[in-house]
Amino acid sequence: MFAIPGIIALVIFIYARPQEFFEQLRAAPLLYIFFGLAVFGCALDLRLKNSRLRAVPQLGWVALLYAWASLTVLIRAPNEAIHHMTGLAICIALFLLIAHGVQTFRALHVVAAGVLAMVLFVCGVGVHQGFAQTGCVLVDESRPGDTASGTYDGRACATPRDCYLGNAEPGAEYHCERIGLFGTTSIGRGRVRYRGVLQDPNELALVGGAGLPLAFAFGQVRKGSLSRKALGVLAFALVLLCAVLTGSRGGQLVFLAVLGAYVVGRVGLVGLLLGAVLTLPLLLLRGGGRADASSSTMERIDCWAEALSMWREHPFLGVGLGQFTEFHYMTAHNSYLLAMAELGFPGMMLFAIILYLSAKIPVAILRHVAVGSSPQIQAGASLARGWAMALLAAFVGLAVGIFFLSFTYHYVLWIYIGLSGALYSAVRRHDSTFRVRLRLLDVALIAAANVGIIGVVYIYTNWKLS
Repeated sequence: MFAIPGIIALVIFIYARPQEFFEQLRAAPLLYIFFGLAVFGCALDLRLKNSRLRAVPQLGWVALLYAWASLTVLIRAPNEAIHHMTGLAICIALFLLIAHGVQTFRALHVVAAGVLAMVLFVCGVGVHQGFAQTGCVLVDESRPGDTASGTYDGRACATPRDCYLGNAEPGAEYHCERIGLFGTTSIGRGRVRYRGVLQDPNELALVGGAGLPLAFAFGQVRKGSLSRKALGVLAFALVLLCAVLTGSRGGQLVFLAVLGAYVVGRVGLVGLLLGAVLTLPLLLLRGGGRADASSSTMERIDCWAEALSMWREHPFLGVGLGQFTEFHYMTAHNSYLLAMAELGFPGMMLFAIILYLSAKIPVAILRHVAVGSSPQIQAGASLARGWAMALLAAFVGLAVGIFFLSFTYHYVLWIYIGLSGALYSAVRRHDSTFRVRLRLLDVALIAAANVGIIGVVYIYTNWKLS
């Protein structure tokens, strides 16, 4: 399929950020070049009848979310509307290209392999960084209030004090951090991270945990392949070690949630509890003992309280797309609350519906394959089952992880929403009778869950801040 090269290029661009460490690429508008390549490939596939115009279940709701989000920012901050609408449009374009440009299991296999390769790449860089030597990082003072951005100045250090001796820049601020590959540095005295949209250790840990099921899927769809089993073991070790080295408590919860999804599917809730007991000591090696854990928790609680306050003042339209940081010095640190604060309760519902449908697709596929109602899909039952379980586990992990991170408009989340749509398209190609619909009961459950999130956060923040 001709859309695949452009889609893979976009995945590499978003995860690896090659333009940030290859100066020759900085001048080129790579994002738009790769988007154009993918769109051209999709058009060519349609022209050659390699694919069909067939809507996925999330499509209409994604369109409504974009329209609603655009309305909120046009009303609340019209001068900034184009900037924020463009950012969200990139997320939605990623979803559209993957969900509708990938319509076969073979194409899904290739795109998922590209995503997995990037997950292993960034986690590998993180693990290397965690054991690298420490050096002096000159903080970039061109970004007021941002102490996370900086460059290695070539000097070694054992403590931050060492960086202010010798050839230090007068008046400059330095950190003593681990120096990784591709110009990466740790943060917070050793917490590993990557670059670009993954420069937050918490986001790196989340991306690793969400990508782990893809490695498991490759082992499931080709059960006799020793190399694919080895890939699963390697990915497990790499993602776990990276999560530990990030010191991210939320990322480690994602790791447990992903494993829990598989364990529940095989041995039930008792096995899940046993697995958690066995795995928890490994995850407590780092993160639980972070010196800044308490202050980080209080910062997050403060952000949640601010999100609730914004919503109480603007319950229907919210404060507007991309406007949270105009009212508070930090972002919401919770994707559901960010959607609620910026887009009002209708926007929160639309965001939750998209996530719900993306998780419901693999659940419906697992049930569809299990009952064996269609001879057509039984031929590809192993493929469908493996990828459905992988994406279900990924969304379980994402649902947990984004509760502690502002991932509402994050490219990686929308890539996975697109992969869920691509799986639906692949199954529909084998069995045109397969459908996933949002029913009234589903909407009621989503509304109840959203109200539950608001209620629990309200009680918790009032208790902690009182």
